[in-house]
Amino acid sequence: MPRIVVDVMPKPEILDPQGKAIAGALPRLGLSGFTGVRQGKRFELTVDGDVTEEVLEQARTAAATLLSNPVIEDVTRVEVIPEA
Repeated sequence: MPRIVVDVMPKPEILDPQGKAIAGALPRLGLSGFTGVRQGKRFELTVDGDVTEEVLEQARTAAATLLSNPVIEDVTRVEVIPEA
């Protein structure tokens, strides 16, 4: 069954305490070279049938109205994942 991926990230002006905690932990684990981390959310919507433009538009609507909080988050991707 095909899936649609929706990625949601905090707006750039919003503090990201989880991302900051991860960024602080990386050097302690010996992982260097990273200057920052932003943590977001990923949703995978499984589609019953073909992904039509109408289904993709419904996914965009869900992303904007249900899966994200538009006051503090941006929807950064709504995309079909090819079946394996």
